[in-house]
Amino acid sequence: MKLGIDWQKLPEATTRGPMASLEHVRDLGLGGIFFPTLLDMSPALDRGFLRELRARADELGLYLEAGLGKINPYCSAEAPELRAAGNGDIVAGLTRMIELGAEIGLHELWISPGNFKGQFPGRLANDRFRTDIDWDDQLEAMAKVMHRIAPALRAHGSHMNMETHDEITSFEILRLIEAVGEDVTGAVFDTANGLQRGEHPVWAARRLAPFVRQTHIKDAYVGRAPGGLDFQGRPCGEGIVDFAAILPVLAEANPELNLSLEMAASCADKPRAANPRQCIEIADPAWRRVHPDLGAEELEAYMALVDSYETRVASGEIEDWIAYETRNFGYPDYAEQSYGFDAAIAYIRKSAAHIRRICADAGLHLEAPRPALAALPA
Repeated sequence: MKLGIDWQKLPEATTRGPMASLEHVRDLGLGGIFFPTLLDMSPALDRGFLRELRARADELGLYLEAGLGKINPYCSAEAPELRAAGNGDIVAGLTRMIELGAEIGLHELWISPGNFKGQFPGRLANDRFRTDIDWDDQLEAMAKVMHRIAPALRAHGSHMNMETHDEITSFEILRLIEAVGEDVTGAVFDTANGLQRGEHPVWAARRLAPFVRQTHIKDAYVGRAPGGLDFQGRPCGEGIVDFAAILPVLAEANPELNLSLEMAASCADKPRAANPRQCIEIADPAWRRVHPDLGAEELEAYMALVDSYETRVASGEIEDWIAYETRNFGYPDYAEQSYGFDAAIAYIRKSAAHIRRICADAGLHLEAPRPALAALPA
């Protein structure tokens, strides 16, 4: 196992570019980069550059991971780069990425079911709650796309791995894997996203573990608030996620699994949008109706987790939602945002140190990166 980071959340990633980001990650003492899509590695899908990037990562002892993109056809207009990759043909673009990925040894490929729209309140930030198309219809459409690219995946011995993204449940991912075929499908386990679907992170990890081929490692604040529960990203160890319970489950199923940190994106390059509050409307009948798989026993365990975390918040061990937002983002007017490059690097260091401690305590081997200029604490 190696501990790395998602490229989109690495500070200055876009200004440095993919090649220089390898050096940056190595110098931070991390073990690799998860590029969301091959287009993030090379917007033109330049075969020569992709090979050079792979070669440089190998020289530095870093892992590379990547993906195909968001395969919900009802969101395709929000991802025009996928159509462009196939010269107007989205399936051709996805197939092209599968082929190029295989050429440089990338056989585990991230996919996602939708786009989070943080400018909208509550459940309406999620494609799951669209009013023009039902979620079941979106799932059926995604399955059709997955079936259409499955032959290319089979031909190259690759997998498309559905993330436990904001919109989808672990139960639905399991059904997609069964429907399309586990020989070409798997899961990207995001340790915190399932909280937005009312799923207990440990329970979800146990459900999906046999199929988890990639990860997003992150933590979150979850506490009672008007309208339901507040959800807010936090450094690993400062949130509700029990990594000591989850990581051994994942490692037992896949000892070679890479752990890719997914952090709060730095606000250094562009101001964070006002009102980023993510409310889980868990008691709302409209919310509950579209979570038919969420059983009473798991919901009870989930709320017990929330109760335990709220005790830590009440004791002052953990900052509450407003205090954290105010310190980092100048809440409520966002006039002075302190979460720039240095704060984002501190977030990464703190999270990496926590995950390393958890792995050490559990006897899980994390492969050390090659010597860096500024290594993170063990």
